[in-house]
Amino acid sequence: MEYLSDLQGKRIIVTGGSKGIGREIALAFAKLGSIVVITGRNESDLSDTTRELKQHNPVCSSIKADMQNVSQIYSMVDEAVEHMGGLDIIINNAGINIPKPAIDVTEDDWDAIIDTNLKGTFFCSQRAGKYLILQKQGKVINIVSQMAFVGYIKRSAYCSSKGGAVQLTKALAVEWAPYNIKVNAVAPTFIETEFTSEMFKDKEFYQDVLNRIPLGKLAKPSDVTGAVLFLASDMANFITGETIKVDGGWTAI
Repeated sequence: MEYLSDLQGKRIIVTGGSKGIGREIALAFAKLGSIVVITGRNESDLSDTTRELKQHNPVCSSIKADMQNVSQIYSMVDEAVEHMGGLDIIINNAGINIPKPAIDVTEDDWDAIIDTNLKGTFFCSQRAGKYLILQKQGKVINIVSQMAFVGYIKRSAYCSSKGGAVQLTKALAVEWAPYNIKVNAVAPTFIETEFTSEMFKDKEFYQDVLNRIPLGKLAKPSDVTGAVLFLASDMANFITGETIKVDGGWTAI
């Protein structure tokens, strides 16, 4: 069997799928013939990416939803399942960061990061799990971060949220294993996207990041996509509770 051919026709939700890594993940699945529904908060970005997805699979779609709002999460998952006629895989990619020294982090900063990166991931998984448990199969893939495993400056809330998401991955993997649901995560290092271009204008910060990556360069979105496609495919059917680090060796030191 041709690798990844089993993903054709799979019904997939990608949260935060209109830009950056999420967009690349969604396009990769669409090119393989998957039915993809992306979510996001910006209607213009959603429309642009949905047009691209439809070039590869006309039944792909998008739903506007805020991952900090549980009722919107529930409605989004329900609507996506109805549109696709079911659900096979959910990619919890939506996430934010507000880089600040720990001493300056406000309650609003903390709540926004935790609510999006951890609370949103949980309730998306929970709602998707409602459908996956009934059919006794499916996959949940959480996009976390190497910052779940190491500390770094100006990222106390972010590290907390992603560390929690890794533990959530393990907990759900154990609880849902009897239903043949595999729950895994992918933990990237810094990626070359529109989100990081602004922060890397600080050349000292950029050089510090490169110095911590043994491979000596940033990851590309396609590096993350490869790990996601592997976990989504039949090649990873006996893997659950695992986090694949796509970090160029940062956490190996």
